[in-house]
Amino acid sequence: MGQGLIIAAPSSGAGKTTVTLALLRHLKRQGVDVRGAKSGPDYIDPRFHEAACGAPCFNLDAWAMRPDRLRDLASGAGHLVIEGAMGLFDGAPPDGKGAVADLARLFDISVILVVEAGRMAGSVAALVQGFANHDAQVRVAGVILNNVGSDRHAAMLRGAMEGTGLPVLATLRRDPHLAHPARHLGLVQAMERPDLDPFLDRAADALADSLDNAAILGMFESLPDAACGPTLPPPAQVIAIAQDAAFAFAYPHLLRDWREAGAEIKTFSPLANEPAPQADLIFLPGGYPELHAGRLAANETFVNSLRNASEQSEIYGECGGYMVLGDGLIDADGTHHAMAGLLRLETSFANRRLHLGYRDLIPLGGPFQTPLKAHEFHYATTLKTAGATLFDAKTAEGTDLPPMGLRSGRVSGSFAHVIDAA
Repeated sequence: MGQGLIIAAPSSGAGKTTVTLALLRHLKRQGVDVRGAKSGPDYIDPRFHEAACGAPCFNLDAWAMRPDRLRDLASGAGHLVIEGAMGLFDGAPPDGKGAVADLARLFDISVILVVEAGRMAGSVAALVQGFANHDAQVRVAGVILNNVGSDRHAAMLRGAMEGTGLPVLATLRRDPHLAHPARHLGLVQAMERPDLDPFLDRAADALADSLDNAAILGMFESLPDAACGPTLPPPAQVIAIAQDAAFAFAYPHLLRDWREAGAEIKTFSPLANEPAPQADLIFLPGGYPELHAGRLAANETFVNSLRNASEQSEIYGECGGYMVLGDGLIDADGTHHAMAGLLRLETSFANRRLHLGYRDLIPLGGPFQTPLKAHEFHYATTLKTAGATLFDAKTAEGTDLPPMGLRSGRVSGSFAHVIDAA
């Protein structure tokens, strides 16, 4: 039976990802059997987890996934480090469902709170005590203080924490070299960082300088046994998935489900101008096609393979993949790029607007047949759209949204990212 703990914080921007990656790399270098998981909908951080420790990383989404699904994905040998999202108690409206605190309650494991302490001293005790006492079912077992300025600052923080009864497990010093380059959807992808291994080693070294190694290893607690119920059935028998820096947002748990159900998964790279392989379904996941729009538009072998495949195979696009299936995409510089032209859709990044939130979806066609849990996160503006819609949609609060996506013949897509069966 595996053991786990949770890395959480009072808010976004506290340094959870840096601390999680540092801990994963540090434990891996010590010979500990360790793996990571990420709370909530996130495609980018899990790939950093995998680079840090060399083990697959799944998402654990307490809003979109059933408890038995979460237990199954968390199960396994060794030590599991779960990185939270946003603040410890921050979830979807109206009731906060999906917060990392839900995972702490479900798995009954401890939380280590990462505090951005760069601009505080004695107040750290009040902040930590507030989080530790907020919910008796959520055990805050220790604290890692991030962005500490000096030995004197560290001593002041540790002194303030003495009265809380909670141990300070590490004081991570302020270091501009540990900042992550970011773009509008989060961090620059792991595959795009040539300095990734040196960065991970530097982070591990920085954490190890003050880490109470024995104490943190002692905070891992037994995870519940696996108990997986129904999963999302494969949308086709043979599935070809675009996979490169422009199309990187495919959830590993869904690909695992489909393989285990007997589906054959093929991959190809549109950026390398590879044609879509012969398949029952061609899946273009989300990613960053807007950063590569000119190159994709010029890759005639890829684009023509989509047009030819649409005559006998289903084609489905999510978010970035959906935009590539449209008529055109305007990048952030205002340049128009012709896309595959399989859906009547024009999108633009010249005037960005955030679209964000969980979605309940009812398919009206396309490759999926059952109600779905999904999320939407993009900055693209839709300029023109025409045709039959793909999903009826609601927000996390249950409010009706306009129907989402488009379908035309065998081609369909939307801005929603499917997480799991409802």
